[in-house]
Amino acid sequence: MPVPAEQISSGRDAEGYAPIHSYAAIGDGRSSALIAPDGSIDWWCAPCMDAPPLFDRLLDAPHGGRFVLQANHVTSIRRRYLQDSNVLETEVITAAGRARITESLNSGPAGRLPWSELARRVEGLEGEVVFDLLYQPGTRAGTCSPWMSDTPNGCVHHVGPVMTMLRYPERTRIAVCDDREVRGTLRVQAGDRELVALLASQDEVLPVPPLIDIDTRIDRSHREWQQWVDDLDCGATRRSEVICSALALKFLWFAPTGAIAAAVSASLPERIGGDKNWDYRYAWVRDAAYVIKTFLRVGALPDAKAGFSWLMTTIGKHRPGVAPCYTLRGERVEEERCVDVPGYRNSQPVRVGNTATDQLQTCAYGDILEMASRMIEAGHILDPNTARLLFELADECADSWMRKDNGFWELEDLQHYTMSKVECWMALRRACELAEKGHLTTARLPRWQRERDRILEWIDCHCWDDARQAYLMHPGSDRLDASLMLASRFGLAEARPERFVATREAIRQELSDATGDLLWRYSGMQDCEGTFISCAFWMVEAYGLLGERDEAARLFDRLLARVRNDVGLMPEVWDPHTDSGLGNTPQGLSHLALVHAALSLDGD
Repeated sequence: MPVPAEQISSGRDAEGYAPIHSYAAIGDGRSSALIAPDGSIDWWCAPCMDAPPLFDRLLDAPHGGRFVLQANHVTSIRRRYLQDSNVLETEVITAAGRARITESLNSGPAGRLPWSELARRVEGLEGEVVFDLLYQPGTRAGTCSPWMSDTPNGCVHHVGPVMTMLRYPERTRIAVCDDREVRGTLRVQAGDRELVALLASQDEVLPVPPLIDIDTRIDRSHREWQQWVDDLDCGATRRSEVICSALALKFLWFAPTGAIAAAVSASLPERIGGDKNWDYRYAWVRDAAYVIKTFLRVGALPDAKAGFSWLMTTIGKHRPGVAPCYTLRGERVEEERCVDVPGYRNSQPVRVGNTATDQLQTCAYGDILEMASRMIEAGHILDPNTARLLFELADECADSWMRKDNGFWELEDLQHYTMSKVECWMALRRACELAEKGHLTTARLPRWQRERDRILEWIDCHCWDDARQAYLMHPGSDRLDASLMLASRFGLAEARPERFVATREAIRQELSDATGDLLWRYSGMQDCEGTFISCAFWMVEAYGLLGERDEAARLFDRLLARVRNDVGLMPEVWDPHTDSGLGNTPQGLSHLALVHAALSLDGD
């Protein structure tokens, strides 16, 4: 649907912050940029996703870096991704004309380019449209002062180790070009086709290709996205929604290593003014394993294999134990620190790094063994090193499941979380199955079988509450935990169907918002943060896989209409009070949960 002018202008608050859920994204397999409906690129970590942001208006609207291509006197806009593609197209209607902007982080004939190439094609369709152009590099949270050098081959801006060049057509009227900004206007009339681009490289030569070559690569990038979709094997009833979210997950894939980030952005709040502002530009074992399973389910084998190999290699490199998250280059995540920027709508602190890296999360064993099981079920073969590592992890799980941990939600309070026990139970179920089928050695099979059965007995004895008729968050608690809805796929619904269904209904009754569609993560979060979008899709799955597909479909459709933006992207959190998105975006957990929910509508 077109976005009317009053929504475009009022979308930003008085300080200049756009709604989190309004952003579209473009990506090249190494980094992703976030684009607001008004044509401002407010977030881009260049040249790589884990670098300090070149554009950080998202966290500092008054002064942060940005790259703006904004039409004057807009009456409405219409945005969409090109068919089966992550190339973004925006049609702008103004009082004097109509124009189309096509935006891409370009790739080359052999995949990602060895430099970053952010391209914005402008085509005049009717009348005349005037665009304001602004390139304002950020300061890396005040750690560097951008400066300009006028070289014989063109004007270059330096931002720390990053070198950038703004390319624009000759007809652009430049009013300001100095250390801190390039500002001008571009007019297009019906039939005109112009290109504005930003080139970037770090500690390397900066190529300066002709504008026509950059323009051509927009179309090539679009064809490559389409080819990726053509190679998928996805016959789901809700295929268009599945493909849209699968493409969104590609924004999180870090091609140089195969790692999968949790989200593109960092430090966006789960509640405005709150302190739950996390840096998600790392690879969580849980999220990466879920994305790998998602890629397997839609037939994206190269992506799944690359992610699987990276994850197993990284875990093996840092043995013993399993860290909850790693950097995109396979190292331990740096100690969390705060940076001196205002934060989205003044939500403090703004964090870099993540404290979860030092936590104990025994649920990781289930995520890893389940992922490996899916890989093998799809017909693929384990190498000896991976088989040995999986054997070690299963044995470690058998030893560790009785320990208190930080749980699925990475809480500071160490407890015997029910979801952690469920995942350990699943880990040993999968390990036993793999050993029985000959994929792992049977040396520990009898022991794994005994521990598997012991865990389920422990869950029944300690985690079930007869009065509440539900599995509680942990023994001794009176809280419910929406993450248990994932257990519909993990086997708990099959092993304990009556108790699982009773827990599902208790969770929906206690943790739902007023509409019954959205869910808070666990009891007591209603006043602390928004609802978690992924939890709502897990609820869909918990209906679909148990055969209640009419209710699953009704809930699925209501969620689509509510939490996806005009181009199909979703953040982490939804605030039901303001009906707006919160948290980092686009969020991998939200999109992979949508894919599995959609497939559950077909009983898969």
